[in-house]
Amino acid sequence: MLSCHLLPLLGSRAIAEITEPRVRKWRKKLLDSGVSTVSAAKAYRLLKAIMNTALDDGLIRRNPCRIKGAAQDRSPERSVLTPGQVFALADAVDRRYRALILLALFASLRWGEVAALRCSDIDVEARTVRIARTLNELPGGGYGFGPPKTAAGRRVVAFSATLTPYLTWHLARFTAPDDDVLVFTSPTGRPLRRGNFRRRVWVKAAEVVGVPEAHFHDLRHTGNNLTAQAGANLRELMERMGHSSPRAALIYLHATTE
Repeated sequence: MLSCHLLPLLGSRAIAEITEPRVRKWRKKLLDSGVSTVSAAKAYRLLKAIMNTALDDGLIRRNPCRIKGAAQDRSPERSVLTPGQVFALADAVDRRYRALILLALFASLRWGEVAALRCSDIDVEARTVRIARTLNELPGGGYGFGPPKTAAGRRVVAFSATLTPYLTWHLARFTAPDDDVLVFTSPTGRPLRRGNFRRRVWVKAAEVVGVPEAHFHDLRHTGNNLTAQAGANLRELMERMGHSSPRAALIYLHATTE
C-alpha cells in the first residue's frame, strides 16, 4: 500500500503539505487510475494512521484525512467455485500454469505466496508447501520478495494427494534442479506478474470455462470453504489461512454451518 499507492503521489511532500484538498485529490487519482474501491480504502486508512501519528507527535494540528466514508470498504461476497470448475480452469490454461491453479486451491494460497515459491518450499513426498515469503510488484515494473502478509503467514500447509502428480510433472518439466529456483515463472523464466497473468492466461480460461467473473483469489476462497467443509476447527483454519485473527476463519465456519 505504501509503495504502490502513497509514496508515488505523496512521498515527496512534507507532512504539513498534506492538506485536506491534497488528500481528496490523491484519492481521486487513485480511483481514476483504476485502483479498486477496496484498495483505495485500505490505502486511505494507512494514510490516516500515518497522519494520526503526526498529530500525536505535534507535527500537525488536524488530521487531513476527513473524507466521509473513504475508509470503508464493502467488498462484494466472492463466489465459491466448484472443484470441477477449478479443474476445468487448470485444463484450459497453458500446461505450465496448471499446477499453479490447483496448488492455489488445495493449499489456499494468495497470489503473492504462490508466485514466490521456490523448489525447496515444496515437499512432494510429505505433500506440504512452506510459505516463507511473498512476491511484491513494485512501481515502475520491478519486483521484490518480502515476508508474508502477517507473522502468521509463515506456515506449512498440507495439500491433497490429488495434486501430487501435477506438481511432480511440473517440477520435472518447468524447473531446474536447484532449491532456490522459482517453481512458477513466465515462459521467459521471469517472476510472474499478476496483471500479465490475468490478461494473458486467467481471463481467457475463465471465459472458456464459463466463469468470466471469477478472480484468481477465488481459488483461495474456495480452498478455505472446502477446508471448513472437511471439518477443520477454528485454529486449523487460521493456521492454514495464515491469519492471526479468528475473524475470517469464523466467517468460513459460519458459512459451512449455514
